[in-house]
Amino acid sequence: MKAKNKILGRRALKNFVEKARQAGQKIVFTNGCFDILHAGHVSVLEFSRSKGDVLVVGLNSDDSVRRLKGPTRPVNSQADRALVLAGLESVSAVSIFEEDTPYELIKLVRPDVLVKGGDYKTDEIVGREFAKKVVRFPLLKGRSTTNIIKKVSK
Repeated sequence: MKAKNKILGRRALKNFVEKARQAGQKIVFTNGCFDILHAGHVSVLEFSRSKGDVLVVGLNSDDSVRRLKGPTRPVNSQADRALVLAGLESVSAVSIFEEDTPYELIKLVRPDVLVKGGDYKTDEIVGREFAKKVVRFPLLKGRSTTNIIKKVSK
């Protein structure tokens, strides 16, 4: 499947998830900005996929990233970030969300497993009430887009 075909709007995502569920597949959800893809991102995506059959990635829109990270972010556009994510073997579908959190997207997907970085406490994880299980992923030390930007800006 071409990467661009894995980038789904809400209606297409709902259909995708329903088909996966009917086929008895376990659905995993994770989300993030994924601005400059690095080893930490690949690790969390592969970890997430290992928890089920289908991995849905919620991607912050450009406006959402700016509100969260500041006016100089994102470095890469949402279209580019979505295509790079969709091109990864571990990712089954990518859906962009405009809101500050993926709450509505998680509510739509109702994943079997919700994966979030270990920097979040379980009771802080948005949308946890819609998932059957919440799993935290230990972050890779020193791997972050912010660190990469600081390094190349020196």
